Amino acid sequence: MFDPVTIGIVSISDRASQGVYQDQGLPALRDWLTRALHNPITFVERLIPDERDTISATLVELADRHGCSLILTTGGTGPAPRDVTPEATLAVADKEMPGFGEQMRQISLRFVPTAILSRQVAVIRGRSLIINLPGQPKSIAETLEGLKDGDGRPVVHGIFAAVPYCIDLIGGPYLETRPEVCVAFRPKSAQRRTPNE
Repeated sequence: MFDPVTIGIVSISDRASQGVYQDQGLPALRDWLTRALHNPITFVERLIPDERDTISATLVELADRHGCSLILTTGGTGPAPRDVTPEATLAVADKEMPGFGEQMRQISLRFVPTAILSRQVAVIRGRSLIINLPGQPKSIAETLEGLKDGDGRPVVHGIFAAVPYCIDLIGGPYLETRPEVCVAFRPKSAQRRTPNE
């Protein structure tokens, strides 16, 4: 049997949270994670405005009260005055994981030069991995999944390839990815036999 996992997904947008337009972040996150993981997932979803204290409080709630092993946010990572997601995330961190942000920008730079304006961060709080993702659904999938050539081989690895092992290391459930979407990397010593083997 696959380990169950609780995942927090947070869409951060003033206008979507006010109902000015329909949020696309939560459906994009839910869809990708459902396609990528074999594990039974319980989603804890939040749609909130670009308010630093609200973002921090939401991340604390998802990590500490709901026990989310993984928390993904979308939105609020640019240079505009209302973009405060990275600051709100860093404020609740026990450890920063800078490699995630570096890799996200590398992926996005394949498409747009303005990727250097993105300020996504990733942190650990207790037994939760928190990652800020881009705001656009297409960019969310590219960032998580990476880029592949015509034969399906990775050209640039997506960040999710490292997520399951990171969650192993902080004491979370064993995440099993679907290889047609994303191949998780673990050292051989950390690999578990799958239920089908």
